[in-house]
Amino acid sequence: MAVSKASREKKRDPKASLTLLWGEQEQPRRGPKPSLTAERIVAGAVAIADAEGLDAVSMQRVAADLGVTTMALYRYFPGKAELTDLMVDSALGVPSEAVAEAHGWRAGLTEWARQCWALYRRHPWILTATAMRRQLMGPNQLAWLDAALNALAPAGLTAAQQHDTVLLIIGHIRSLAQQLVHADEEGNEEWNRLAGEVLERHGHRFPALAAAIAAGAFDPHGGDPLDFGLDRILDGIAHLIDHP
Repeated sequence: MAVSKASREKKRDPKASLTLLWGEQEQPRRGPKPSLTAERIVAGAVAIADAEGLDAVSMQRVAADLGVTTMALYRYFPGKAELTDLMVDSALGVPSEAVAEAHGWRAGLTEWARQCWALYRRHPWILTATAMRRQLMGPNQLAWLDAALNALAPAGLTAAQQHDTVLLIIGHIRSLAQQLVHADEEGNEEWNRLAGEVLERHGHRFPALAAAIAAGAFDPHGGDPLDFGLDRILDGIAHLIDHP
């Protein structure tokens, strides 16, 4: 029975993704170097996602942008699912040496978090790509986790506490990044106007919320939105270290 391209796009092959992520696929032993490579395909797909979002990425679109046939891409990737796994790992890159060079666990984690935050702002589609699927860890993803755990190593926490701390920080970063993605969407100004009209009519039912709005709680304010929550998380970790 023939398998449609649509079916091939939907079904994810974890083994194929891991083989590609870790460069364990067989390489041709002889012949000229091909003009099309997995790296070039991934770079083209990332460029599309950065400009138009993950939904704009398809095997057909990537092939068209690269000036090759769609079937040429299938020689490298079983489908979009596996391509997306490599897109994520490629876009992540690795943290800079500033994380390892920071003085103390708190400075190291702060630097790590800020680099991670900047990454999500540059590639917001990663949020979508990693939200609803089991993650297959590639070398760059593991490099980020390793850097965070290395920063925490001097703190004296248990291995489980270190892991939970990293999960807590990444959850904070992802939540904020997702909010900003929605804030940047078209029609957000109209949404805010309509929400304001509803609160004007029904604000008396929510006095604490109405007072907070009147006091400017939801107005734009200075400072990086990451810092307040990150500082509170790190304050809590510092307390745990001092009072185990």
